[in-house]
Amino acid sequence: MSNIVAATPEDKDEILKLYKAQIGREFCPWTDEYPSIETMDFDLSRDSLFIMKDEGKIVAAVSIDKDEEVENLSCWSKSLVPGGELSRLAVLPEYQNKGIARQMLLHGMKTLKERGFKSIHFLVNRYNEKALRSYAVFGFNKVGECHMYEQDFFCYEKEL
Repeated sequence: MSNIVAATPEDKDEILKLYKAQIGREFCPWTDEYPSIETMDFDLSRDSLFIMKDEGKIVAAVSIDKDEEVENLSCWSKSLVPGGELSRLAVLPEYQNKGIARQMLLHGMKTLKERGFKSIHFLVNRYNEKALRSYAVFGFNKVGECHMYEQDFFCYEKEL
């Protein structure tokens, strides 16, 4: 199931359903307002939204984000600039625990490197043990902590 491709405007409704399927899940800060069609339009305008399909059905998505608030955190290594952020990683609940999130992260890291980024960074809810275990296999460095979007996060970074 490693068919990861760039999303198109025609995929937006199905991606929005994928995002909405995450609302209410433990550690998920998403709401009915975020992520939105406008969020996807921003990602699509930058060729930064990727999806995985299984038999024509979108089962996962990830974005290369551009969030100035996250970029301006002081924990990111100055020697690894420019750094890119992966965000809005979502997998349909019935497809979770099958390694799909890891495949999406690998694709995101490969794309960041191809686009000239020196590092990847992202935020993970400090209490989300499942996500923390998933990211551990990649050897990310925990470089800081922050409180944003009404949650406590660990800040992770890795050279590409």
